[in-house]
Amino acid sequence: MLRPLDLHPDRLLPAEPATRTIARELYQSVAKLPIVSPHGHTDPRWFAANETFGNATELLLVPDHYVFRMLYSQGIAMESLGVRNPCVDPRAAWRLLAENFHLFRGTPSRMWLDWVFAEAFGMGVQLSAETSDLYFDTITEMLASDSFRPRALFDRYGIEVIATTESPLDTLEHHAAIRADNARAGGWKGKVVTAYRPDPVVDPEFEGFRENLRRFSELTGEDCLTWNGYLAAHRQRRRFFAEMGATSTDHGHPTPKTADLPRAEAEALFAKVTSADFTAEDAELFRAQMLTEMAAMSLDDGLVMQIHPGAFRNHNARVFERFGRDKGADIPSRTEYVANLKPLLDRFGNEPGLSIILFTLDESTYARELAPLAGHYPCLKLGPAWWFHDSPEGMRRFRRMTTETAGFYNTVGFNDDTRAFLSIPARHDVARRIDCGFLAELVVEHRIEDWEAAELAQDLTYNLVKKAYRL
Repeated sequence: MLRPLDLHPDRLLPAEPATRTIARELYQSVAKLPIVSPHGHTDPRWFAANETFGNATELLLVPDHYVFRMLYSQGIAMESLGVRNPCVDPRAAWRLLAENFHLFRGTPSRMWLDWVFAEAFGMGVQLSAETSDLYFDTITEMLASDSFRPRALFDRYGIEVIATTESPLDTLEHHAAIRADNARAGGWKGKVVTAYRPDPVVDPEFEGFRENLRRFSELTGEDCLTWNGYLAAHRQRRRFFAEMGATSTDHGHPTPKTADLPRAEAEALFAKVTSADFTAEDAELFRAQMLTEMAAMSLDDGLVMQIHPGAFRNHNARVFERFGRDKGADIPSRTEYVANLKPLLDRFGNEPGLSIILFTLDESTYARELAPLAGHYPCLKLGPAWWFHDSPEGMRRFRRMTTETAGFYNTVGFNDDTRAFLSIPARHDVARRIDCGFLAELVVEHRIEDWEAAELAQDLTYNLVKKAYRL
């Protein structure tokens, strides 16, 4: 039986009538504001080449680990979904999603996909086994049109700026092409910037670390097997990334541990981790030292520093061996911030010119650690509910557990952190609705005035993120 796909205009707004009325008014005031996407993983080649997306599977299934991790959890092989398998029949892969779409009931992925289906492609019936071919054919046909090229979609959904994420080993040729077109008379004016993600040359346990340092040396002309040359190479590449529009760095360390070793000890540690004889403890200490080194560089060059710890990356060894990184097998882990950040904060915590945005996958730290830290140190801000908590309940928990100590203005708005391009407007719409609902509750409880809620809605949607990321 075909069931209608109907997005309720008041979805995610509070159920209590008076609160919902206020939330609805707040939401209407921010619903059409431009999207600022300061951290994500979309492919810059999309915007440089502006080629059409091939089909529904290529755009909506293969890049989205939120989607295929759920299917994999139910025993569906990743190869059959097209993950690292260019030989798969995309229609057959899409049918697997359609036949199993009920698995996503109640999840954020269901909300995001339904928004994309209804708002982007005008689908009026729900995805199911019966509608699989209808969806695949309709979406694939529309993707072949000029109005669904990456730049057209960027403009249609009011994206003001989007940041991608690249390693120091990336040549950034796609960003160079975009900037060249921006500068050309009559060229596309969409703003796509990069972010400096140094994990492959900072983490001794990253696959191919020593080979990565060799490539780092070739790219920069520095001897990256010496401490001085290694740090000089980072400074050089950070300058280049800034020339390509970067305003931030991003650090996906397992923990937020920091260290501030004397120079001789740091140099000796570097020599050890670049040899074949180092321990896991050595690797963790080196990553800790490099967070402090990166903070020092950010104080010099003005790049905002993002720390994304607390994920046990590639937890499924078999999936990692067969499919590589970022295939839905990263698992949140317990994370401690107060002691781990202290060496860095002892050195730089009182520097108002330094900006560090902290994220967490450990919600138990919101009220106990993160909000008090950000509510005191001038250099710290709190990133939004992230990854596994990028959800209605996750966003509500974040606001309820951090606002009383850190306030709103020690947070940085919303970022979508996605590889799935069309989920960007869907995710921002969810965040706007949840924030407006939270503000409406404060108004009804007479904790803030209605005009304050209206200002806050604008700030949480647009102003804070631009300020925090220096966009």
